[in-house]
Amino acid sequence: MIHKEQFSLTGADQKPIIGDLTYDDKNTKTPLIIFVHGFKGFKDWGAHHLVARYFAQNGYRYLKFNLSHSGVTLEKPNDVSDMAAFASNTVSKEMIDVDLVINYALQNLGVKEVFLIGHSRGGGLSIIQTANNPQVKALITWSAIADFSSLWKKEQEDEWRKNGKIEVVNARTKEKMPLNVTLLTDFEANKAQLNIINAAKQIHVPWLIVQGSDDVNVPFETAQKLADANPNSRLIKIEHANHVYGASHPYLSETLPAQLLQVCEKSLLFLKSNTAYL
Repeated sequence: MIHKEQFSLTGADQKPIIGDLTYDDKNTKTPLIIFVHGFKGFKDWGAHHLVARYFAQNGYRYLKFNLSHSGVTLEKPNDVSDMAAFASNTVSKEMIDVDLVINYALQNLGVKEVFLIGHSRGGGLSIIQTANNPQVKALITWSAIADFSSLWKKEQEDEWRKNGKIEVVNARTKEKMPLNVTLLTDFEANKAQLNIINAAKQIHVPWLIVQGSDDVNVPFETAQKLADANPNSRLIKIEHANHVYGASHPYLSETLPAQLLQVCEKSLLFLKSNTAYL
């Protein structure tokens, strides 16, 4: 039977990281996948619960979590509602959170190594983490960015510095979501450490890059750029797929969207072919 257990940690700036672990109770010692969500995303967005179940049914434990400044609270797990937390997020805070979650897994879940799956901005975080953390033994990125500054427009930066914040629109709710200038200044102060392409060149573990051909958020050329940076990586194109592979939020079906199922199947095959466990 597939089970899901909740956990919480103290993340960056003492804000909570809320997570869950999905596993098959027939074998609680299976290898561990950690999923890192993207910008404006969260662990319970769309079909993420079905993805977790898919991997649990196929021989893995699957840990997903909300980054501490995602803006998602325990009281409202299905939407970004804490705009103060969301506004004060930085990439460095997210890197701290990913570190904390991996350390939690190593100390509490009986594993000496982990596999990372990162979506969109979470893909960028996962690339940097994999380049720097020897406990990460395989990497899968879905629709990953290649530059954190691609998440805003260059022409917004002067206004951002002048006013101390800009706003981004939630495409689904049409809500305006604030971003404090600390996101920009943190990125500029840590450009070397947060250079995704440089990190990509340093990855020496198996790496699968998955990208939809019709992604308007992250164009296919971005995936090609990541693949070119690391000739040992493998790039798979999902034809006609968008940024979230046919998922939506809320996602009410009990089965994965066809394109997302394809992504999961190719990711599973990659893990089984490239890791020592299975």
